[in-house]
Amino acid sequence: MRNTFLVTYDICEDKRLAKVHKIMRGFGDHLQYSVFECQLTQADLARCRHRLSEVINYKEDQVLFVDLGPAEGRGDRVITALGKPYTPIDSPCIIVEGRTTRSDADE
Repeated sequence: MRNTFLVTYDICEDKRLAKVHKIMRGFGDHLQYSVFECQLTQADLARCRHRLSEVINYKEDQVLFVDLGPAEGRGDRVITALGKPYTPIDSPCIIVEGRTTRSDADE
């Protein structure tokens, strides 16, 4: 049986952030910058948590798993929004690493 999980993360370093994002793209639907909706079995959940545990810094980073219950019988995704309406993200997300210095920008 699959449960629906909302997975959200706060990663303090850009390189780890890119790795966490890449891992999560393999497990669910990207809703917002650091938020995914995932339909996971217990084995999938364990695999996801293990892969993330190999990347994050336990003293600086945080990943939250919110169990929304069984995926079966839920019907359509139930997401409401304030402000801009929710739209699924179909395009790839690009994370740019590194910083531009003033001398780089002048060239």
